[in-house]
Amino acid sequence: MVQAYILIQTEVGKAAAVALEIAGISGVKLAEDVTGPYDVIVRAEANNVDELGKLVVAQIQAVEGITRTLTCPIVHI
Repeated sequence: MVQAYILIQTEVGKAAAVALEIAGISGVKLAEDVTGPYDVIVRAEANNVDELGKLVVAQIQAVEGITRTLTCPIVHI
């Protein structure tokens, strides 16, 4: 299992709607709108890195209002 935080920047005024839509995507465990340099923070999981990439590119980045994403895989050292 691969888990990651996905930091998202949105168009002005779109953070709440983006977070709500992303929360309904399979594999997304948490999606919250926040303040700061990013507008939405998502916690997601997938079976492997390839599936995580497909989740981010094909589903999350397809949400209208997103301008940029940064995926941060969780590591256990």
